[in-house]
Amino acid sequence: MTDEDKSPTPDKKDFSEQVGIKAARKLKAQRHATRTVWSGLGMMGLVGWSVVIPTLLGAAIGLWLDDRYPGGRSWTLALMAAGLVLGCFNAWHWVAKEEREIRKQETDDDE
Repeated sequence: MTDEDKSPTPDKKDFSEQVGIKAARKLKAQRHATRTVWSGLGMMGLVGWSVVIPTLLGAAIGLWLDDRYPGGRSWTLALMAAGLVLGCFNAWHWVAKEEREIRKQETDDDE
């Protein structure tokens, strides 16, 4: 066997690098599995509260306005809907931010 036969071919080298990268990623995922579960639950709580709080605040302010200034329109319904839209936008913002961070970590791990 010559020295040329012992050196890995480019295909074998690329394959071994890919296997090494995937193994490292898998080990890292196993180390951070509990953190991922807890961060996922925390994110669900954050998304939930970011929708609920503006909706309830809008309803409370609307009730107060309906009590103080009775009229033909329902401030409660209007401000509750506005709070819901604001809360959904806020939740979307947080989820998009988390997704960007996850994608950034994945690209950093691949390099």
